[in-house]
Amino acid sequence: MRVVVIGASGNIGTAVLRALAREPVVTSRVGVARRVPRADGSSTVEFPHDETEWVRVDLTDTVDAVTAGLDEALRGADVVVHLAWAIQPSRDRSRLRRVNVDGTRRVVEAVVRNHVPHLVVASSVGAYSRGPADGHPVDEAWPTRGIASEPYSVDKVAVERMLDDLEAARRRPVVTRMRPALVFQRDAATGIVRNFLGGPAALGLRAAAGTPGDVLGGLLRGWRSDDDVTAPDDGARLPLLPFPAGMRLQAVHADDVAEAFRAAIVGRHPGAFNLAADGVLTGQVLADTLAGGRLVEVTPGFARGVVGAAWRARLSAIGAGWFDMGMHGPVLDSTRARTVLRWAPTRTGPEAVREAVDAIVEKVDFPTPPLAR
Repeated sequence: MRVVVIGASGNIGTAVLRALAREPVVTSRVGVARRVPRADGSSTVEFPHDETEWVRVDLTDTVDAVTAGLDEALRGADVVVHLAWAIQPSRDRSRLRRVNVDGTRRVVEAVVRNHVPHLVVASSVGAYSRGPADGHPVDEAWPTRGIASEPYSVDKVAVERMLDDLEAARRRPVVTRMRPALVFQRDAATGIVRNFLGGPAALGLRAAAGTPGDVLGGLLRGWRSDDDVTAPDDGARLPLLPFPAGMRLQAVHADDVAEAFRAAIVGRHPGAFNLAADGVLTGQVLADTLAGGRLVEVTPGFARGVVGAAWRARLSAIGAGWFDMGMHGPVLDSTRARTVLRWAPTRTGPEAVREAVDAIVEKVDFPTPPLAR
């Protein structure tokens, strides 16, 4: 089986290549990226990128250049996995649209043109409409109308409609849509900082995890009565965790996401699959994971204002729309993936978050362009 992975050098792409390298049914792997890892001595290429055939394609290039590049990459392909997606620059809406929506359209057209029998696309929890008022988990039938205040969500919805049209066509490939929660892994720490935190926010996180945070934590504990003072958890990364009241998130490790992709590829399973690990991330769960249980709840309105102000001041990489997705997006029910794909995540949501935070504090990176400093 020949599998082409578009966007193969990023967070999920790196994990998918690892999973496919261990799958004996997959005999050929092609990676497509705008900035490909180089094996000519000018950069370090590690597993799994060193065992992958690479084709450079910039999905925002001219029609002729993109057509030629994708046709070269897709020649003889049994499966195309489309992962390429831009989160930054968050202030350049037109560029995000060109990469995410127009780029996906070019990939779909190339899949049809080259008669590839199976297309797997990374959608997201961000494609879903607001979650139910009672907070119960939703399956794949929940509406995918997105959260209108965040361009990421708007573009994911546009891709979902594109795939609807493809599925309605008479001669079409099998279409699989993966809708993961927040995806973390140690190797992606630098990419997470670049896409979601930004330099100033990352510096603040590292300071909180270092000596300034220890001092702050000591002062806060000192202000409490002797009866209330408890020794800090030796594993705590932060002195305390401010978190919006009522927000519930989910996370999943990149390797677990990749295992779901591998199962869908090998089994040629159609349809949508929610992917979320065990453990809903409430404020208290995250505080237990990162701050020895020390939680400071803040009102959602105040938190949204801070996030928006930080983005406008260029102190944060993402703005208030991402807050809206976190506050109003649904909790995912992953029963279909567990049943059809026999998917069983190996890490909980809190474990995936802790791995990523540890790596960010330790300034971990990985030698591919999207994940390197």
